[in-house]
Amino acid sequence: MTQRVGRFITLEGGEGAGKSTQARLLAERLNASGIETVLTREPGGTPGAEAIRALLLDPPGEGWGARAEALLFAAARADHVARLIRPTIERGGWVICDRFLDSSRAYQGGAGGIDDALVCSLHDAGSEGLLPDLTMVFEVSNNVRSARLAERDGDESDAIGGRDAAYHAAVNRAFLKFAEQEPERFSVIDGNADPDAVHARVWDAVTGLGGAPL
Repeated sequence: MTQRVGRFITLEGGEGAGKSTQARLLAERLNASGIETVLTREPGGTPGAEAIRALLLDPPGEGWGARAEALLFAAARADHVARLIRPTIERGGWVICDRFLDSSRAYQGGAGGIDDALVCSLHDAGSEGLLPDLTMVFEVSNNVRSARLAERDGDESDAIGGRDAAYHAAVNRAFLKFAEQEPERFSVIDGNADPDAVHARVWDAVTGLGGAPL
């Protein structure tokens, strides 16, 4: 009997890019196709990582600096990888993750001023350098982004989402830079259309993944 090949796919992008919706749609379609698929998120995905998520998004006192944030994200990711992501892949399942390493590289790195090599070294130490088979970066216009955030959050946002426009612009530039530097892993998805149209683009990217049984 042929051993199933597990896959690890991540969805990335700035606030309001629509990646969470697309992660859910993709996981539902894969499961409906008979592929065991786990939908998860970062920070989070395991009890320990979810506890760290609460600290990051609703921080105590004056909040965290970029270096402390990077350490907390790396700790949450280490638990997530060890307890959920690797075991699923190793038994032949697929993991669809809403954010992963590249969010740390973009938010704490590109926008927060932490050296990319340091963010990656924390990942190497905590998660043994695990990288996705495919990372999709969702790019949307400022108008679409603003409308989605207003619908999703209203007047409230978490500690990271509530940062200023310059910070989030730097995040978006970082994601596109990563995609340009690593075209073999990244696929940039135009996320401006309605969810079904964007999902069709996502599905095209996934079916193009080498060896995907779709």
